Amino acid sequence: MHAECPECVAEITLPASTLESEIIACPDCGTELEVISLNPPTLALAPEVEEDWGE
Repeated sequence: MHAECPECVAEITLPASTLESEIIACPDCGTELEVISLNPPTLALAPEVEEDWGE
C-alpha cells in the first residue's frame, strides 16, 4: 500500500498493519502524518499537540 506525503510529495509505503487515525512519520522529510483513509490510502498533516499549561 502506497500513499503520498502531503508535505514533500514522497511516496510512502504503508505496512499492511496500518490503521486509520494512526500517526506515522515521513521517512524523507520527517513530518508527522495522520492516516486519514486506507481505501484509497490518504495521508494528512497530523494535528499539532498543544500544551495545556496545567489548565
